[in-house]
Order: sequence, then C-alpha cells, then structure tokens
Amino acid sequence: MSAVAGFSSAAHLTQMDRVRRTVALVQRRGYALAPARLGDLCVGGRLAEGEVRWAVAACPELEIVGGLVVDRSAMDRVDAISSRAQAHPVESMPYVEMARSFTATLVALAPFVRSVSIAGSLASGGFRASDDVDLNLIVDDGHRHLAYVVVNVAGLVHALAHRSKPVDALSRRPVAPRLMTANLILERSQCFPLRRQDEDMAFELMTAEPVFGADEVEDVVAANPALAELFPQLEARRAPLLIEAPPRRLPAALFPSAFDGAARRLGEAAWRYMQWTRRRTPEALARVAYVRETMRPYTLFDRPVAD
Repeated sequence: MSAVAGFSSAAHLTQMDRVRRTVALVQRRGYALAPARLGDLCVGGRLAEGEVRWAVAACPELEIVGGLVVDRSAMDRVDAISSRAQAHPVESMPYVEMARSFTATLVALAPFVRSVSIAGSLASGGFRASDDVDLNLIVDDGHRHLAYVVVNVAGLVHALAHRSKPVDALSRRPVAPRLMTANLILERSQCFPLRRQDEDMAFELMTAEPVFGADEVEDVVAANPALAELFPQLEARRAPLLIEAPPRRLPAALFPSAFDGAARRLGEAAWRYMQWTRRRTPEALARVAYVRETMRPYTLFDRPVAD
C-alpha cells in the first residue's frame, strides 16, 4: 500500500458532490447531521448552511428529514438515526467528562501514551447512553499492544463503578459494561507518514476530539498534507476538551517495548474471547467487522474467530 492509499482530492468537486460525499461518510458510520453541522464538516472545506440546503435541493439522492440530511437510500433507518441525534446532547454530557477523567488516569498510568482523543459516536453527535466511549491513541513505538492492554484493564476497573450503565449488544460484557475502549491505536512512526490518507481517515482525525496531546495530532496533520487537502478544517481545529498533563506519571522504564509481545498475546486472547461471546449476535459482529475494516491497516488482531 502506498503512502497515500485511497487518496482522492476534493479540489475539483462541486458543492453538491462535496455534500453528497460528506453525507455518505457520516452515513457509513450510522448517523446523520443537520445542515449547519454538515457544512462545518464538509469535504473540501466549510460550507454555509444555505449552501448545504441548496446542494440538497439540487441533488435527487439527498433529502432533509427530521432536520437531518440523509440519503434517500437510508430512509428505512431515519427514525433510528434521528433518535440518536436527538438523544446526544443530553446523554453525551456525563460521558464526555467521564472520558476526560479516565484519560487523566490513563496517561498517568501509561507514560508511553502521547495523545488521546474522544472518537466514535461521542465525538460524532450520535451518542446514546448504551454506547461505549471510543478513544483514539498515539503511542510510543513498540507500545501498541501494551496500550491496548492498559486501556482495557483500566477500562474494566473504571467500568466496575458503572455497572448500572445501559448496555446493548456491543457494550455488554460478562463482568462490567464495556465503557472505555480503544478505537484506534497508532504508534508514532506509523503517523509519519500515514499509510492511509483517504477521506475516511481524514474524517476520523477531524471529528475526534483531542483530550490529551493535541500537539501530537497537529504534528500528524502537518506531516500528512493530503488530509488537509480533503478537509482544510483540520488545520484550524480547536481542542476545547483538552486536559492538563497529570503532575506525576509512572516511569517509562516500567514499560519497555520488550513487553509488547506478551501484551499482544494477552490482548489478542481477550479480544478473541469478547468476539466469541458475541457469536450469536450477528448485528454486534457486523458492527465490529465494519469498524475494523475502516481502521485497516491499523487493526491490532486480524485472525478469524472460531465458533
């Protein structure tokens, strides 16, 4: 795979094409946006709300339903998408603060973690209380699997205090609910350059909200200019959820990269067990498969799970 696999410039697109491609991006993730928000996140740069509405009116595939811009092919899912969007403002607030608090604990425990961002539905605007909180991490080289294990162990301890949290097929776990989870873990060397600089990766970085190490994310954007060609908004984004670095962090010497191999075996065993527990829930497995496909070639474990 080349350094810019999947890259496609947005410079030549019409406003209608840009809106249509942005709708497709968010729809693949299971949600939809109001015209003003869609304009803020539009492929090729921001558009005013009026420009988005004009593009929707001119595009036979798009429609505004319940205040959200959707593709007509997704009309059977509009109610579910709209329900998520309406619930987000209320249900997301406590989880944002929870994620910030968890991040402070995580970076204190794991000195090899350089950056943490809130991702997934909590960042996108489609969060409901039964969802888990997705986190994107940038870590030191040789520490991806260590990071995965630390996130999951710390996440399990954290979740024990929130066993009454609503769950669904994805966030249900045997001991405690799935609450804080690693969505994407990148070693620093994987970022310079990124092997993927397509719309999906650029959109992932743009919608994720940095909580710690925003300068690391800025360095990634600067080192991969194709991302900002697709979404110029990346170069001027803010980080309103940023926390201060904890005053004390565990010594890095406690986590040599030599431990990463053992962490990989432990992490893969835990991951495969969780997929096994979902073997009779096709919708959960399908969702996991979709998320993993969007993250390739950065997924951690790719061997199939036996029945």
